[in-house]
Amino acid sequence: MARILITRPEEDAASFAEILTGLGHDVRLEPLLSVRLREDAELDMAGAQALLFTSANGVRAAARLTGERGLPALCVGDATARAARDAGFTKVESASGDVRGLAALIRGTCRPDAGPLVHVAGTFQTGDLAGDLTASGFAVKRAVVYEAAAAERFSDETQAALTARRIDVVTLFSPRTARTFARIVQQAGLESMLDTVDLLCLSAAVAEALDALPRRRLLVAAEPTQTALIDLIR
Repeated sequence: MARILITRPEEDAASFAEILTGLGHDVRLEPLLSVRLREDAELDMAGAQALLFTSANGVRAAARLTGERGLPALCVGDATARAARDAGFTKVESASGDVRGLAALIRGTCRPDAGPLVHVAGTFQTGDLAGDLTASGFAVKRAVVYEAAAAERFSDETQAALTARRIDVVTLFSPRTARTFARIVQQAGLESMLDTVDLLCLSAAVAEALDALPRRRLLVAAEPTQTALIDLIR
C-alpha cells in the first residue's frame, strides 16, 4: 500500500481516487487548481464542424453553456472522452494521448472546407493546437470559457502529512499543477521532506517543471494517460 497525494482539480480527482483506493492505496486529495466558468464565457458554434476538447474541464464548461450534443467531440485523451460521453455528447472520439495526437486525429477525421473547429479551452493551455491546425488549412475558434486558479498553500492536513513523511507518492497531471506544487513546497520549506517521495508525472513536460525539487524518484508515464500513470503506481 502506498500513501498517495492527488493534486488534480476536485472533479477530475474523484474517479482517479476511487481507482487507487480500490487498488488498496491510502489516498489524500489536495487540488492545486480550482476550476471555474468565466463570467463572460460564450460558445459560438455557428457553422462549426466539431468541438475540440483538451481537458475534461472544457467538456464540463461546454455542457453548461450549450445543450448541443450532436457535434463531433474530438478529445485529447480517454478521460476527456469519458467526460464527454458522460455529458451526453453522442459522437465522441479520443486521441488517447497529447495535443499533437489530437491534431493528427482531427486531420484524419475533419476537412478544412467543412467549417470551423471550436476549441473549448481555459485561460492556460499546453501546446499550440490552433497553430498546428491552422497550418493545415483549418479555421479554429478558440473559446476561452473557464479559468483555473492556482492554490497559494497546502491544506493544514497535507502540510502535516508531508512534514511527518506520511506521503509516499505525489501524482501530477499538468505542467501548471507541477509548477504550483514546486512553488508551494519551496515557499513552505518542505524540500527536505521529499527525499522519501516519488513524484509521478503524466508527461515529460510535467516532470520538467519539477527538476529543481528533491525527491526519491521522478517517474514519467509511458504515455500521457491516466492508465499509464496507474501502471507506474502498480
